[in-house]
Amino acid sequence: MGRILANAERGEKTMGETMSLTVENQRQAFLNSAVTDLTPLQRAVLPWVFVAWSEGGLEPPILSQVPLDTFEESGRQALSLLLDDSLTPQQFNQLQHLIVQLTQKSEVEDWSSLYRLMDFSLALAGPELSSEGKASLELLEKHLQLTGAAVPGELMPCPFKAAHNDQPRRFNPRTLKKMLAGPRPEMREKMFQSLEHPRFRHEYGISTAVFRDRILSWCIEFSREGLGRMPYPVEVGGGGELLGFLTSIEALAHFDLSLVIKFGVHFGLFCGSVYHLGSARHHQEILPAGLSLELPGCFAMTETGHGSNVRSLETTATYDAERQEFIIHTPNLAARKDYIGNAALHGQMATVFAQLIINEQQYGVHAFLVRIRDAQGVTMPGVHIEDCGEKVGLNGIDNGRLRFTRVRIPRLNMLDRFAQVAPDGTYTSPITSPTKRFFTMISTLVLGRVTLAAAATSVSKNALTIALRYGEQRRQFGAEGAPEQSILDYQTHQRRLLPRLASTLALNFAFQDLALRCVDSLDTEDGRRRIEALAAGLKAWGTWHAFDTVQQCRECCGGQGYLAANRFGAMRDDLDVFLTFEGDNTVLMQLVAKSLLTDFRHQFSEMGFVGLLQYLSRRATEAVSAWNPLTTRSTDPSHLRDADFHLRAFKARENHLLTRVAGRLKKMIEAGDDTWAAFNSCQDHLVTLAKASVERNLLECFQAAVLRCSDAPTQGVLQQFCCLFALSRLEVDRAWFLENGYFEGAKSKAIRDQVLELCKQTRAMAWDVVSAFGIPDKLISAPIGLGDYPAPPVAK
Repeated sequence: MGRILANAERGEKTMGETMSLTVENQRQAFLNSAVTDLTPLQRAVLPWVFVAWSEGGLEPPILSQVPLDTFEESGRQALSLLLDDSLTPQQFNQLQHLIVQLTQKSEVEDWSSLYRLMDFSLALAGPELSSEGKASLELLEKHLQLTGAAVPGELMPCPFKAAHNDQPRRFNPRTLKKMLAGPRPEMREKMFQSLEHPRFRHEYGISTAVFRDRILSWCIEFSREGLGRMPYPVEVGGGGELLGFLTSIEALAHFDLSLVIKFGVHFGLFCGSVYHLGSARHHQEILPAGLSLELPGCFAMTETGHGSNVRSLETTATYDAERQEFIIHTPNLAARKDYIGNAALHGQMATVFAQLIINEQQYGVHAFLVRIRDAQGVTMPGVHIEDCGEKVGLNGIDNGRLRFTRVRIPRLNMLDRFAQVAPDGTYTSPITSPTKRFFTMISTLVLGRVTLAAAATSVSKNALTIALRYGEQRRQFGAEGAPEQSILDYQTHQRRLLPRLASTLALNFAFQDLALRCVDSLDTEDGRRRIEALAAGLKAWGTWHAFDTVQQCRECCGGQGYLAANRFGAMRDDLDVFLTFEGDNTVLMQLVAKSLLTDFRHQFSEMGFVGLLQYLSRRATEAVSAWNPLTTRSTDPSHLRDADFHLRAFKARENHLLTRVAGRLKKMIEAGDDTWAAFNSCQDHLVTLAKASVERNLLECFQAAVLRCSDAPTQGVLQQFCCLFALSRLEVDRAWFLENGYFEGAKSKAIRDQVLELCKQTRAMAWDVVSAFGIPDKLISAPIGLGDYPAPPVAK
């Protein structure tokens, strides 16, 4: 560029022109220069000019004192062009861009150590700068009154820097991405490719009516691609791909939760009820139309007066033997079906759960297929439908209320896999116990909770990807004279995000384990019972975690996080109801605890005397090991980071809580308390036990994933995040461990210190870990969470 300007001054031909360039054209040509055309001195003077202009110090008296004659020709030409007071704001921005380009082309690896403007200037110039050039820069520093000036953050090569306290582990995110994607990565990628199409997009400010129509059209599209058929057996027209279906729903949740829930209501709940609760006749006559979405369906279980307590629903189904029909009736307003997805607009048939009455005798809750609209969308006689209206979130779903006024349906519309009513009204069932029959029926619908756990984990990944990318790029404050720091360098920021990232990784591996269990053992009674407890726990813990994570991520992004375009508001509002539908989380945790108590009782009932002695001996040995003073006081980092210590602590907490609550219940019941009163007195204890059990399962799944990782660098990363998950959960519950003597005070403090240290160490890996989630930018959507906002990052 110096040669170009020199030729222009002499009137020689430059860039095909014979005329001399004007000052404005010369300046523009200089700012458009390739960095390789600049001389060392020209490179060196650029940051001085930028800082002088940005601080508003280039008044005429200052300009007149700049010793241009001390500079060799190329430096003098650059200064004369850029110190001219006709420099425009656009050209000032070009100057900044040119300097940043120079830093990116430089061989300097760590610009963050160059706090002073003089050091930064000399680094840009490189070793080719002459001693005369250095002397000229010192004079320039003095005359521009910038002695000791700091480098502004906007001149750095990228808007963040890697953590400087620890060298990050280097690993290939592709290896971790493969692990996180699970056993069916091709299904995940197929879904992502479908969602990349421009017709799938987030829009803000559209009406509820438009949003509902759009969600329906997307459901129809995925139905045509065969997604709804995937989890069902081939013999009933399905795809025989349960694992592929769960993987696809997990991927779909990265895009829009209204779409996930509406799709799940029809294909998961309505079609699922027909398949799991119906007989071959229903599979032949109803299921094909459901799987093709020709017959849009609803799942009408919840009532205004009864949500979690399904056994006490008030809707009735009275059998009329003379006409061989059931009469579906809503006896009062509290018995109306409430919050029913697809009911307000699109549903044509509902699976209605009602109390079966034959000859004035009740047989408990059963499921019935009831037409609520005809094929043209006209409401059926005796059916009353209301729109629930605007909700906090998930407004792409047409939730409605259903009331029935003596609506008659054929006898064959009863879903009769577990119980049958003969034409004459004779009731039969292969399951004698009404309680067991009810819970067997309900347990077949467990996949809804499995998909909610997966969807919530996807939302956590979205939120963390946005917040951690923004945290790398956003700069605030810093040491005196130093460039502003990436906010992810701050301990408090790391503390808020990185333990939640570790928990999200744990949930990822736990969901993979649960999905495989569903494939292997969902069709067996014991397997289904185990899956039901695991799904309930993961749904509750995972949705609580996701809601908390989204809120923390929103706060960590400040005002940018409050913008609708950055999606935190939509994610939080859509996720809110996850905490209470498909089972209130607190109620689900009690279900988990009761399952543990059942297993505990069975374990003892199946033991002989010798087995019982062996069990008690083993428990005593574990207690001595766990509660001995050497263990409770140990603050050695190698002990605190030991995976065996983590698992022992998690198991000790769970076992202690289980045996104590079992003892409390036994004592109260033997003293004459009824079962309800005994359990009500222990609810807090039961929920604490369930959370401990879920966290133990999360840790076991995470540790198993670490062990099966064959790539050493990736395994090292996973080990650190697994350790962070374990210690951060121990820290959260340290009051329990202190109260029960498992920790002493010094150990509790040491665990806190290790959590802080692990946050500092894993901070440098955060960018690559969220990249390994493999979420396309199209689905992230938030401008602050994209890979190139506001400039391409250089993650280390």
